[in-house]
Amino acid sequence: MSKKSLALGAAAMLCGALSLNAEAAAQSAQIDLKFNAANFTQESVIVGGKKIKFRAYKNIIYVAKPASAHYQSMNIFIPQQYFEGRKSGKFDAANAPIFLPNGVGGYMPGEAGEVKIDASGKPNAIATALSRGYVVAAPAARGRTLKGANGDYIGKAPAAIVDLKAAVRYLKFNDAAMPGDANKIISNGTSAGGALSALLGTSGDEAAYEPYLQELGAAKASDKIYAASAYCPITNLKHADAAYEWMFGAQSEYEKMDFSGLDAAGFNERDENSSGAEKNSKKDANQSAAKPTRKMLSGKLSAAQIKISDELKAQFPAYLNSLNLKDGGGRALSLDKNGDGSFKDYINGLISASFANFAAKNPRAKAPLYLAAKIKDDASQSHMLFWGYATSKPRAKTPPAFDGFTLENPENELFGGAKFNAAHFTDFSAMNDPAKGVLIASAQLVEMMDAMSFVRNENGAKHYRIRHGASDRDTALAIPAILVLSLQNAGKNVDFAVPWGQGHGGDYDLEELFDWIDKVVAQQA
Repeated sequence: MSKKSLALGAAAMLCGALSLNAEAAAQSAQIDLKFNAANFTQESVIVGGKKIKFRAYKNIIYVAKPASAHYQSMNIFIPQQYFEGRKSGKFDAANAPIFLPNGVGGYMPGEAGEVKIDASGKPNAIATALSRGYVVAAPAARGRTLKGANGDYIGKAPAAIVDLKAAVRYLKFNDAAMPGDANKIISNGTSAGGALSALLGTSGDEAAYEPYLQELGAAKASDKIYAASAYCPITNLKHADAAYEWMFGAQSEYEKMDFSGLDAAGFNERDENSSGAEKNSKKDANQSAAKPTRKMLSGKLSAAQIKISDELKAQFPAYLNSLNLKDGGGRALSLDKNGDGSFKDYINGLISASFANFAAKNPRAKAPLYLAAKIKDDASQSHMLFWGYATSKPRAKTPPAFDGFTLENPENELFGGAKFNAAHFTDFSAMNDPAKGVLIASAQLVEMMDAMSFVRNENGAKHYRIRHGASDRDTALAIPAILVLSLQNAGKNVDFAVPWGQGHGGDYDLEELFDWIDKVVAQQA
């Protein structure tokens, strides 16, 4: 069925979505990957006082041989106008962009996204996208804690990125049969989901993933996407520990998340503006559930931890220098052995610009001392700013921030295997593990989970939007900055900002996000 025929003739409305009770049956039989235009429910949502009608195609399994039918399915939402031959905003059935948000947090299993309005009446990204005329495909994806029927883990790396690629291939395979332009897929994600969104962007059609996709019976199509949006991406894990200590090594106080018992929703609600459970209990079917309760652990680094921090910090300059990065003006960015240099100045510039942008909109805003202090010596000023920023808030993590010596961190579990829960992914932590002879992930597997591995991929997305809050301590600002610079140096178009006062979170600037998407899709010939 063509886009034209879909627009001219509405199929009979059916509700035949796969239920969780059909999980076993779905996994025992090969799934037909052809899009069924008749299998939908008619729904609506109020956004900005306007009623948005759309068709909801729920629980569409996007691989022929799923390891988990539930977590390898997606929800597709399509504005009703496209089935009536009409436009929705500036788009029609043939040219509407496809918004692809993932719900992954902490590299845990991510549910297929839903249209939601929170207790204050604010629409989520999916509802906002529909109001702007976008087709939305919101895939679930496997994650590090997921087990199969036999008790083996089925969501360890690279499962999540393989699933997102398979979802893209499904959309490309069915492009002619459904509204929306599969050549204009824009991914979106936060935290680990932000890392996956960036990775989906850079790794289009990379051969390393092909065996995994074939095993699942992914559709025979490309997994290249047009653009990627990433909020606070937890990426570049091989070097994230060193970057963290380079930035926050001067801060000995910590206030970190207790990861035990924290689900995917908890990982995606970790910003300093989150306030626990919503007080408003009057929720309809489209309203978000209450925010999870989060437990924090506070303290000061021990002498042993400070030693570890110093050792990791010392590793960072060599790594940074190996990248041969240049800023927008062509200036080489580097660090000396003490961690000082032009890259440090670049990071300082991001922090200064963050407050300046905030102050321009808030004239009464008072600059923190480390920004307001006037020191004639440029080197001293640079040191003051960097040190002041690092110590202005407690650390969110203790060293090593990501590859824990005793495999205690979420990222350790990401690199586990079918029969074991966790593994190291850096030589440093493997060598310092008190249990000698522990498992360490292969270099290829670590690379397959890192957007940095593919920044020069010719099939990678051309456009990226990356945001990292100035108050975010979940990973170092240096990590997204390195990704941004590497993409720019590879000729990619990158919109990067560091919002002042923003913690670890995403989707806080949806109107700006979709304005950016409108702009970049308009550039497509």
